[in-house]
Amino acid sequence: MVQVRSGAHRYRALIGSNLLRRTGEYVRKHLAEQRCAIISDSNIAPLFGDRVRKSLISAGFRPILITIPAGEKSKTLKQAGAICEQMIAAGLDRQSFVIGLGGVVIGDISGFVAAIYHRGIPHVQISTTLLAMVDSSIGGKTGVNTAHGKNLLGVLHHPSLVIDDLDVLKTLPRREFNQGFAEIIKHGIIADAKMFKQLKVAQVYNLRATEKASCKLAPLIKRNIKIKSKIVAKDERDRTGERALLNFGHTIGHAIERAGNYLKFLHGEALSLGIVAACAISIKRAGLPPGQRDAVVDLLQRFELPTCLPKNFPRNKIVSALKFDKKFEGGKIRFVVTPCIGAAYLTSDVTIEDIHQAVDAL
Repeated sequence: MVQVRSGAHRYRALIGSNLLRRTGEYVRKHLAEQRCAIISDSNIAPLFGDRVRKSLISAGFRPILITIPAGEKSKTLKQAGAICEQMIAAGLDRQSFVIGLGGVVIGDISGFVAAIYHRGIPHVQISTTLLAMVDSSIGGKTGVNTAHGKNLLGVLHHPSLVIDDLDVLKTLPRREFNQGFAEIIKHGIIADAKMFKQLKVAQVYNLRATEKASCKLAPLIKRNIKIKSKIVAKDERDRTGERALLNFGHTIGHAIERAGNYLKFLHGEALSLGIVAACAISIKRAGLPPGQRDAVVDLLQRFELPTCLPKNFPRNKIVSALKFDKKFEGGKIRFVVTPCIGAAYLTSDVTIEDIHQAVDAL
């Protein structure tokens, strides 16, 4: 268990095995409300929806299950509105709460719905991907996409509880599991050189379906939650630039996702490419030793993450998508660079030409 602190907000992240069947018990310790909506997707709901629903009923809750199509294409204002309409029709009111059962997309949209429904009701996040466990479930950022870009509409709404059941990771396809390591590697680059070094000799991704893997993954997930929560606590509302460090690799990564119409790359894969580009820019603007850039590339490849774009990928669309990125302020680029593994800072010295060159080199 990790106690997450961010401003006035405090919540627990439970990490372990066989937690889903005790969901009702854990939620009851934090919330007294009876009615709730479990929001999940077409991949996850058939696997775990009924188990979570039955656990909630056994603890005295009255849940409904709302299932949306899986994938980034569902993370829209229209879909959020449709979820709200189903909740209204089911009689959920301001004394109800939302449970997000899924990965990053479900966490983002369920948190957004919880933030806007009756001007805000509690949100519980049950993460079903490694990426969500180590990153998106922590920090309170929720949101949906627009035609112009990713997460351009959103609300800061911290969860009341996070549940990370390691057993669900056994159901993930290898590619889906591996993408979580992009965020873990990012955390190492910006804040934890020791963890980065340890990852270079780790074999975690080969052990994900064993008890031995759970023993290794639990402390790794816990460590990453602590890294992120510590950064968020210093700058909850992204005002001083401290929280922006978590965006390392994301400026170009999000643009790659959009250029690929959210179909070509998973988020972690796009982030991996964004990290490579950010390291190239860091060599030029922050003095990152080329050997450390090579170490980053080697580690990403070790976890089967992409480090170069297909030759026919529309690179011109990547740069075009940048102007819609939230990290542009007053037309200026706020870009996170790393001078060495284990440290990072925000700068306005990076130019569009720097980004052009980094993207062309991918």
